[in-house]
Amino acid sequence: MLTAGGTGPSRRNVTPEAALAVATKEMPGFGEQMRQISLNFVPTAILSRQVAVIREMPTRAALIINLPGQPKSIKETLEGLSDVESGAVKVPGIFAAVPYCIDLIGGPRT
Repeated sequence: MLTAGGTGPSRRNVTPEAALAVATKEMPGFGEQMRQISLNFVPTAILSRQVAVIREMPTRAALIINLPGQPKSIKETLEGLSDVESGAVKVPGIFAAVPYCIDLIGGPRT
């Protein structure tokens, strides 16, 4: 499950708290990576509170990822950061880890 927005420091931004409230496990690497990518574009990325969690249920599990709210930022965090000239990946995006994580938790396959 993907959510977008509501991860800033203001009082109205409670998306991370909602995800954490239903979580059975935290996956801190996703949030750390999203902030690392965003810091290459905006210095205020340190204020972002994106989280990813696993919610385990009796018959299945789900990965919940709180993405940033801006479409440009969502694209950047999913795809990562590449060198303009060579195209080489400088900072990997989180999307590459999503299918493997879902597989590890026994989630659905497409």
